[in-house]
Amino acid sequence: MPPLRTGPDGLQAAIIDLDGTLVDTLGDFVVALNRTLADLALPAVDRAFVERTVGKGSEHLIARTLAHVGGAVARYEHAWGRYQHHYAAVNGEHAAVFPGAAEGLRRLADAGLRLACLTNKPQAFAQALLERKGLARYFAFVFGGDAFERKKPDPLPLIRTCAALGTVPGRTLMVGDSINDAQAARAAGCPVVLVTYGYNHGEPVGDADADGYVDRIDALMPAPDAC
Repeated sequence: MPPLRTGPDGLQAAIIDLDGTLVDTLGDFVVALNRTLADLALPAVDRAFVERTVGKGSEHLIARTLAHVGGAVARYEHAWGRYQHHYAAVNGEHAAVFPGAAEGLRRLADAGLRLACLTNKPQAFAQALLERKGLARYFAFVFGGDAFERKKPDPLPLIRTCAALGTVPGRTLMVGDSINDAQAARAAGCPVVLVTYGYNHGEPVGDADADGYVDRIDALMPAPDAC
């Protein structure tokens, strides 16, 4: 894709998704979910199911997992509590920063963009993961799925994040990995770029309505003098 236009008339900030964009967290999800299911004497799930299901918040993940393995809806609260316990124990242990992610954040920050991480992962888990992986220092703000009244793909989290950054949506780039990020960005009025390697509910990410696609975040090339 062409260089990003920054500077007085270009982008002022970027909002970056976490799971599937910065960090490959599927291993953490699989371990935490299967420990939860074992506690409930329910069958395990595989990595492919988790990859299709993550992205809309932990509540959605737990509900879909219970439905998938035949767990009763009435067991949701118990499953939620056990999942929170297990995820806190493994957060980041089975996860890896995607190639080019840290370099890309550094490049965006060096270009003068203010950065915020916006994820549907619970806030405490997101902050702890970023710190464990050495990425927290790049962000002025970190907002989780429980930071606002609604989650992506609703535009509200992006609009509130822009307000925190002190920027308008039209000059705030959204970088994500799924149709959730694309839909939220479009509704909020933010330009959006999607990575090609993330978790998009089993669908080709190229089908999502975005302004561009990159194979690595460090392929985003800020160019203050670009026209």
